[in-house]
Amino acid sequence: MSTPITPLSDSLAVAPNWRRRHGGCQAAGYQSVIINRPDYEGGESQPASADVIKAGEQAGLTVVYQPVVSGAITPEDVKAFRQYLDTLPAPVLAYCRSGTRCTHLYNAAKQETSQS
Repeated sequence: MSTPITPLSDSLAVAPNWRRRHGGCQAAGYQSVIINRPDYEGGESQPASADVIKAGEQAGLTVVYQPVVSGAITPEDVKAFRQYLDTLPAPVLAYCRSGTRCTHLYNAAKQETSQS
């Protein structure tokens, strides 16, 4: 079974913990990945962000680690997410445990942009 990806805009999609090889991410058309899931949030079986970043970069992707605690998104988290969306090569795939945290970050960033 493949990882469900939810497009939120032409330049961003979200997913639950991305388990495909990064080559599959690139083949799907994504240029960048934002990791919003903190290291070991799901226990020791979860790959560390450093390993994900290394594999992604070897596959030609831009990968950034922006850990965000579930249920505790801060204004700084939203600002950083928005900056990544403004500067990373698109399209971007953001992932966390379920995809919900990334969706909330995107909606908050979009709202912040519309108020500027």
